[in-house]
Amino acid sequence: MKKLFYIIFVSANIFALSAVTSVAQTKPLVVISNSKGAPPELKRTELVAVMRGEKQRWDDGTRISIALMKSSTPTGEATSKKVYGMSGDEVNKFWLALVFQGKAKAPVFFNTATELESYISQTPGAIGIVEESNDVKLKTVMIDGKKSL
Repeated sequence: MKKLFYIIFVSANIFALSAVTSVAQTKPLVVISNSKGAPPELKRTELVAVMRGEKQRWDDGTRISIALMKSSTPTGEATSKKVYGMSGDEVNKFWLALVFQGKAKAPVFFNTATELESYISQTPGAIGIVEESNDVKLKTVMIDGKKSL
């Protein structure tokens, strides 16, 4: 009887932990930008082109500067999956190859959303992805008519 109780107890805890983990991974991501450069709305395909370094200037000529959370953070890992369709390590390798080949300027990586938001607010043309932003100096870029990914 004790063995059965133990198995049920352990199974319930594993189920509870997996439910919490899956909720944490489904937080919506928000695309934010400096007031100079990025348009108020992008199609998802345009966002991916920007975030992959395929587009390097905004329509007004401002150079695009990509700001990302480090792949070791939950937001960085979620961005890797939702935007790049890769793991965090694969995104790092992707950018390393592009920079090494001279095809693009590397993104700036951050440990905290506060650092990322500060960089974007001070850098014309900057764009980044966070879980949510309360910084009034930054604009939220709509993706396919939605405020989040």
